[in-house]
Amino acid sequence: MTQHGDSRLPLHARLRDDLNKRIVANEWGPDVALPSEAELAAAYDVSIGTMRRVLGDFVADGLLDRRQGRGTFVRRPTFDNAFFRFFRARGDGNRVPNARILERVRHTASEDTARALKHDGDVLHLHRIREYDANPFLVEDIWLPLPRFDAIADIDIADLGPLLYPAYEQHAGVIVGSASEDLSFGATDPDIAAELGCRPDEALVRIERTALTHAGDVVEYRVSHGIAAAFRYRLELR
Repeated sequence: MTQHGDSRLPLHARLRDDLNKRIVANEWGPDVALPSEAELAAAYDVSIGTMRRVLGDFVADGLLDRRQGRGTFVRRPTFDNAFFRFFRARGDGNRVPNARILERVRHTASEDTARALKHDGDVLHLHRIREYDANPFLVEDIWLPLPRFDAIADIDIADLGPLLYPAYEQHAGVIVGSASEDLSFGATDPDIAAELGCRPDEALVRIERTALTHAGDVVEYRVSHGIAAAFRYRLELR
């Protein structure tokens, strides 16, 4: 395989750069393993040791995941399940909650949304409720940059499913590789209270999330609200 990148850079750096471009381009699907170290080394005409070092760097950086007996895969973190650390079904914290999208509209990004997404154009806004046994526990507002997510804007809502990140990859070719969250607490407003079925004066937890691709592009801005009384946080220090 022809070497890419700046020939003045060390071989290790050029390999990293080329493989990173292939990972970001979604060359390997969620169930498709990368070629073996030996196959990649032969394709790039480098030693297995050099290729093992490059792949090891990607594993350490969180881009790749080695699965015993199966191979090496592009890592797809399950951020859609992150809220379950805080809001769990009684007696069962492993169930995927139901999700109902109540609104899906295109509009120009507000100042705050544009800042969060680093995108001044149009966005797709999803408003949805997450439920356990028909009991709402989260109200979410999600903004996605357009035209990158045109496919999500046009697809039948029923085809999106309860978890959005697999839908982003399947329909828009976007893999979420990392995310950051900010948590705060405060009073609710009447609309959110009505959707959550709580008192208008009940305290809520607000979770603000920014999600990025492996390349560092911001692809989702999400603000979720849940009832503070149902919020649980546990941290183990060793």
